[in-house]
Amino acid sequence: MKECVHVGLIGSGFVSTIHAESLQRCPHAVLTAVASPRPNRVRAFARRFGIPHVFTDYRELLRMPELDLVVIGTPNDLHAPMAIDAAAAGKHVVVEKPLCLNLREADQMIDACRKGRVKLMYAEELCFAPKYVRLKQLLDSGALGRPTLLKQSEKHDGPHAAHFWDVNRSGGGVAMDMGCHAIEFFRWMLGRPRIVSVYAQMATRVHRHRTRGDDNAVILVEFENGVIGLAEESWTKPGGMDDRAEVYGDLGVAYADLLHGNAILAYSRVGYDYAVEKAGSTVGWSFPIYEEAWNYGFPQEMAHFVDCVRLDHPPAVTGEDGRAVLEAIFAAYASARKGAKVALPFRTKAAKPWDLWQGGGGRMS
Repeated sequence: MKECVHVGLIGSGFVSTIHAESLQRCPHAVLTAVASPRPNRVRAFARRFGIPHVFTDYRELLRMPELDLVVIGTPNDLHAPMAIDAAAAGKHVVVEKPLCLNLREADQMIDACRKGRVKLMYAEELCFAPKYVRLKQLLDSGALGRPTLLKQSEKHDGPHAAHFWDVNRSGGGVAMDMGCHAIEFFRWMLGRPRIVSVYAQMATRVHRHRTRGDDNAVILVEFENGVIGLAEESWTKPGGMDDRAEVYGDLGVAYADLLHGNAILAYSRVGYDYAVEKAGSTVGWSFPIYEEAWNYGFPQEMAHFVDCVRLDHPPAVTGEDGRAVLEAIFAAYASARKGAKVALPFRTKAAKPWDLWQGGGGRMS
């Protein structure tokens, strides 16, 4: 058993800030290094969190012998090469969602970590969000009976960084960005049964001037046990973040509003700084959130992953889970193009999900 786990962060943007804040709450985690190609920003980041080692090339960070674990919080197109390099360097890996751009990359990441004998952990924080953990406990206890329908929605008025709008870097739009949350949420809530089909509808309604990706998506996921998961995702909702779930069973029903039950109802003529809350205008009525990272489960997630390395435990959310989510996302984009249900397993050589919807160059095999 390791007394502490030395952690390196790759990235210095929005999600890496949340990772750093969360890791500082973990008693067995030591924030040792950070890497980002922007010198001024990464140095400021390191000063803010008291991180002693700073790099502009992540490969230099990976050469540190004392480093046990790296957390990748970079744009989607960089996840695979960074994770593969980390595995080759003998570092355990946490990858922010989505796992990577395509299924070929997912298989390469899983294979590299297996060969390197390191853990590949998939950062799906909804599996650690306290309110959703309690929701799962209700379902698992039998209080709601046999589940029949699960719903999860995440909505705001668009992402905070430019790379999300570029489908070549992100792989897709809101279905790729936030639909991945819902799909893993459904799998986790139900004990990860096999997905048998996906049906989706997508559109770009508001942000055509910024992206070729979808800014609204509805995804219907059918599981082998007959339960249906309904995901509602939007980059077009004003007024800040909205994240909620519903579970229907034959003996009961439960509703969980992840944030508004932990928020302040406010009105402002001029608006205010969201701090970590990057989504939405704050002029008019809004919902200032406090302890957002805790409510979303980020500190609990990072503490779990640190303990997986320290105690050599298997992670609750793995690279294989991230791949299963990605497969369903690809099927959703294919379904949105065809206007029909798509069966799983789903095999494709497409470089990114968006190609199967609007790209014209995606191939299914």
